[in-house]
Amino acid sequence: MQHNRWSLSGKKAVVTGGSKGIGEAIVKEFVALGAEVLAIARKQTDLDVLQQESASGVEVLAADVSTAEGRAAVQEKVVQLWGSLDILVNNVGTNIRKPTAEYSAEEYDVVMNTNLRSAFDLNKRLYPLLKKAEQGNIIHVSSVAGLTHVRTGAIYGITKAALNQLTKNLAAEWATDGIRVNAIAPWYISTPLAQSVLKNDVYMNAVISRTPMQQIGKPEDVSAAVAFMCMPAAAYITGQTLAVDGGFTINGFHPF
Repeated sequence: MQHNRWSLSGKKAVVTGGSKGIGEAIVKEFVALGAEVLAIARKQTDLDVLQQESASGVEVLAADVSTAEGRAAVQEKVVQLWGSLDILVNNVGTNIRKPTAEYSAEEYDVVMNTNLRSAFDLNKRLYPLLKKAEQGNIIHVSSVAGLTHVRTGAIYGITKAALNQLTKNLAAEWATDGIRVNAIAPWYISTPLAQSVLKNDVYMNAVISRTPMQQIGKPEDVSAAVAFMCMPAAAYITGQTLAVDGGFTINGFHPF
């Protein structure tokens, strides 16, 4: 048995939205498993804190990947650092929660550009570098909102469902290039973003009542799943969307 089947030693990885919450957990998980990581986030101050906490193995880049300029900066940095790439984790995401009829065109663009267009374009830009590695991995951090109805806003759900379908398309299209593509779909995870709605006790109780495991997930629950999907041990897994949800998608979450 290969001793490195459960390791990411020597792997080069990019993680967008890498300074907080799930992204931060993924960066730290990768480093602990031997990878070198380029963490992307908008705020340099947040990245500085991440780099200090991670000791070694982490490079950082302040860039807004919802913009073409930000995505070009990521591409340039990866070429400069490594010249090839083993892992791309499209984790960055945002949400604007409101009824569908109340969204403005600008709000639609913000959520679409951040959650979906960033991933689509980074996949395209970094595809040659992933192909060069001959064992590339793309992970889309999706959501159970792309699998079933949740009370989180139609546009967010659209972007996550699209990521799940993009996962299937790219897995088929790029398999012969040695690139595996998978998605991880979390339910509520204990992050600063989630706590903004979970602080409402009524809502929190509703979430718990629909979750068979009766608890909110931890960022490390997601980062472990992401890491596994990128390991040699998962070499025959591609085109899949794995729900990390405490069983939530067994039930769904309806507002009635």
